[in-house]
This record gives sequence, structure tokens and C-alpha cells, in this order.
Amino acid sequence: MIRNDNIEIEELGFEEKETSLEEMFSRIEEVIVKLEDPGIAIEDAFKVYESGMKMLKDCNDKLDTIEKKVLAVGSDGDLNVF
Repeated sequence: MIRNDNIEIEELGFEEKETSLEEMFSRIEEVIVKLEDPGIAIEDAFKVYESGMKMLKDCNDKLDTIEKKVLAVGSDGDLNVF
């Protein structure tokens, strides 16, 4: 955890375990709140922003994986939705 005066910034990363999309979205909302704080130091803001961008990438990757599981190419070449 990074401490700057009265502002605490947690290291916002994902553990190796599977994280639900809901948890990811909740953490992204936390990042947004931290970035909207006018008292955040610029160095801390960059760290929080970088962490948030990684989370967004992870969310996008997870959504892509889910989409690929939902769409499957049938033996006749048609796209089947489950």
C-alpha cells in the first residue's frame, strides 16, 4: 500500500486465482474513485491509472474468452450460439 499524506492507494492487482467480472468491475470503480480524488499525488495517480488499465485489459480478455465459449463453429461452418 502506498501512503501519501491522508490518501491511501492500494496496489490494485489481480491474484493468480480466477476473478469474477463483477469483482473486476468493482475494482475498476475503486480506481476511478481514487483518480477523481483531487488530493492524489501525480506519481500515485500514474500508478493507479496503470493498474486500472491492466484491469481493463484483463476484463476485455475475460470477456473475449467468454464470447468464444458462447460462439462455436458447427461442423457445417455455421456459427452456433449456446
